[in-house]
Amino acid sequence: MTRPTVLLTNPIGREGVEILETMANVVTAPDVKPQTLRDCAREADAILVRANLPEDIFEVATRLRGVVRYAVGLDMIPMQAATAHAIPVANMPGVNAESVAEYVMSALLLMTRRIHLINQTLRSQDWNAARALGETSSELMGRTIGVIGVGNIGSRVGEICHAGFRIKVLGHQRRLDALPAFMRGVDIDTLCREADFIAMCCPLTDATRNLINPDRIALMKRGACLVNVSRGPVWDEMAIAAALGDGRLGGAVCDVYAEQPLRRDHPFLKLDNMVLTAHMGGLTTESMKRLSIGSAQEVVRLLRDEKPVNFVNREVWDKHLERIRGFPVYR
Repeated sequence: MTRPTVLLTNPIGREGVEILETMANVVTAPDVKPQTLRDCAREADAILVRANLPEDIFEVATRLRGVVRYAVGLDMIPMQAATAHAIPVANMPGVNAESVAEYVMSALLLMTRRIHLINQTLRSQDWNAARALGETSSELMGRTIGVIGVGNIGSRVGEICHAGFRIKVLGHQRRLDALPAFMRGVDIDTLCREADFIAMCCPLTDATRNLINPDRIALMKRGACLVNVSRGPVWDEMAIAAALGDGRLGGAVCDVYAEQPLRRDHPFLKLDNMVLTAHMGGLTTESMKRLSIGSAQEVVRLLRDEKPVNFVNREVWDKHLERIRGFPVYR
């Protein structure tokens, strides 16, 4: 019997490939250019997504049983088009929450204890200069963090801050009455005014785009620090750079950018009080294994015409079954 084809936009872990190969041919796109993905998707029965899909991909990928996001955020998938074409979409919520939450905590410690600067100074200057930096470091205990977006990641960040470091935790999301007991729900402006640290853990939506802008930066405490593990467009990058440059903000750690890879002339690269990483806050050996296995299992369910566990656009299922009537049956 003909085997289905699974398209990987990017390589995934060995464990996931082995699961997929039990019932499908696995093809990895040679690059993630829009036309390359369109061409590869024409013969695909499922797509495992780690790169931006072209808006029109579902017009050419007529064999699809479904799409699985190899992470949580859905901004790499044209969701309106998927729903319009009755293409089921699944994602992997919570699978890297621990990794990202630990990244946020390492970022807070980095900014308060200044270990990266102390290490650099000890290597490039001398002992006394490095020790002097230690005298200007600070503790986390008793400070206030504002968590924007209290999903799996944000709630875990708040839990660690509260239970592990005795930090006061503010939370902001659409439903302020559905927050953990250790977190005080506040509106976004109150959060900006009261927080010493702000952790941006929200998805990118129309409501969160440009959420941190010049007006909200003006509300923040002088010297406040930010961590962005959300998406680049949730804050105004140029306004953040300006506020860090003139000392209005004390520091920032950023893992995500409006344009990725980060262009080499970006003003963030010139800031000494900003630490930059390459969209890898959720990348650990443990999380990648969970992602690889879990996302592959979701693909297998879709190929077998079973509902995925983490079904995003559930409303398409009946239309999907009608659409694939007459397609080969895979078991």
